[in-house]
Amino acid sequence: MSENKQYGVVFVTAESETQARSIASALVKEKYAACVSLMPVHSVYTWENEVQSDSEWQLLIKTDLAYYSQLETRINELHSYDVPEIIALPIQSGLAPYLNWIGETVSPE
Repeated sequence: MSENKQYGVVFVTAESETQARSIASALVKEKYAACVSLMPVHSVYTWENEVQSDSEWQLLIKTDLAYYSQLETRINELHSYDVPEIIALPIQSGLAPYLNWIGETVSPE
């Protein structure tokens, strides 16, 4: 991994495929993410003291965590949930050319 770089994967759920695609496209276009993978999921969770069960879309956002704060702000601007899932996990190791590609691609203004 390049020095002074901390690459990571940020998990976000969205209420629909349309919203997930919209968020993903904006993040890649604006260079907050090198890649966003989308997949349908079913989530069971507690919200307002009630157990909920909903179909959602999971976004796996590959990024440089140096920009996490800006990324989080942008996701909140794009997202419809009051409290969206935004969880960042560092990438401990990975294929060097792939990690270098993330570093070369992620550069929001």
